[in-house]
Amino acid sequence: MPFPHLTAHLTTLTTTLLAASLLVLAPASAHTVTTAKAVKPAASKDAAALPAYQADLSQTTVSGLSSGGFMAAQFAVAYSATVAGAGIIAGGPYFCSGQPGRFPYIPYLTNALTTCMNPGSAQVAPPVASELLRAANDFARARLIDDTANLKRQRVYLFSGTKDQTVTRPVVEQVEKFYQLAGTPAAQIRFVDTVGAGHAIITDNNQDKPCAVTESPFINDCDFVQARDILQHLYPDLQPSSTTLTGKLIAFNQRSFIQNAYSSMNNTGYAYIPKACDSESCRVHVVFHGCLQTTQAIGDRFYTSTGYNQVADANKIIVLYPQAEPSPVYPYNPKGCWDFWGYTSINPIDPDFYRKSGTQMEAVKGMLDRLGSARNSRR
Repeated sequence: MPFPHLTAHLTTLTTTLLAASLLVLAPASAHTVTTAKAVKPAASKDAAALPAYQADLSQTTVSGLSSGGFMAAQFAVAYSATVAGAGIIAGGPYFCSGQPGRFPYIPYLTNALTTCMNPGSAQVAPPVASELLRAANDFARARLIDDTANLKRQRVYLFSGTKDQTVTRPVVEQVEKFYQLAGTPAAQIRFVDTVGAGHAIITDNNQDKPCAVTESPFINDCDFVQARDILQHLYPDLQPSSTTLTGKLIAFNQRSFIQNAYSSMNNTGYAYIPKACDSESCRVHVVFHGCLQTTQAIGDRFYTSTGYNQVADANKIIVLYPQAEPSPVYPYNPKGCWDFWGYTSINPIDPDFYRKSGTQMEAVKGMLDRLGSARNSRR
C-alpha cells in the first residue's frame, strides 16, 4: 500500500467522524422516530424480479431530498447522457464532498458534514461550483462519467426551505451556479427559496408535520405538493394529477442489481407502475429518499404519501424508488443515507461513489435499464 500511515489515519478519522455524523445528519428531535404503519419490506427471496416495461429512458428524470438530493445531483451529472432533468430538495452540487482538498488527502466526510450542509454554522466556506465543475470535466475526459456537455439540455428544480438549518441555502445555490457555468439556460432552472419549510419534502396534507419543523418523517405540510411542483418543471406537458390511483405499487428484488456487499442498499426496492404503462412506453422518474426515510425508519410513507404516484398515474410516468438501508457496521451508514462521501468505497483515498461505476450509481442505472428493456425479456 503506497501510503500506509495516511491510510491508517484516514480510517481512524473516518470512524470518528461517522460517529459524529449521527448528530449532524439528523437533528436531535429526529432520534426518537414515530413511524407510520409500516409496510413490511419484502425479503429478497420473496420479492419478484423488476419487470421490463420498454420504458422511454430518453426522458428519465430524478429527484431526492437531503442525501437523496445529493444522490439525484450526482446521478444526473454522472449519467447525463440518460438523465433529462433533476429535482434537488435541500441537496448540494455534484462531487460536493470532494472540495476542498487535494489528492491524496481529500477529507470527503468532513466536507460532507460541513461544507455541504451548514457551512455558516461550521465556519467554513460553502462549496465552489466552478471547482466542482472543473472536477466533473476532468472525470468526463477520463470517461468516469458522461460528457458534461449533456448538462445544457437538463431541466433543474431546486428547493431550499427558509427554516432549513440542516442543508442551508448557500449549499443549494451552488447547484444553480454549477448548472449555469455548465451552460444550462436560465429558463431551464427553477429555484424555490421562499417557503418557510424545515428540512423535508413538502406536501399539502395536514396529517403531515408542520411546515417549519425538521423532524421525522421529514414530510411536511406546506400547502402544496412538491412532487407535482418538481415534475411540472421537469415535464412541462403534465396533465392534472389523479385523485384515485389506477396503477400498482410493486416490490422488486433490488439485490439482483447490486454488485458488492458494501452497498448499504436494501434487498427490496419499490416502483409505481401506472396502468397505461402495462401496454404503452412510459417515462421514468427516480426518487431518492433522504436519511432516516428508509422503510426501517418510516415504513411505506415515502413511496406512498409524498404525491409522486398521483402525478405519475395521470401522466404515464413510472416512479422508481430505490432503497438504501441503515448499516451499523461496515459500511458504516446508521441512518440509511445515500452515499455522497464515499462510505461504500473500499479505498478511502480514491473512492468511486461519484462515478458511473460507483456501487449505488451502477445499481440504480441497472434498474433503469431493466425498465427500458423489451417487455417479457429476461435480465
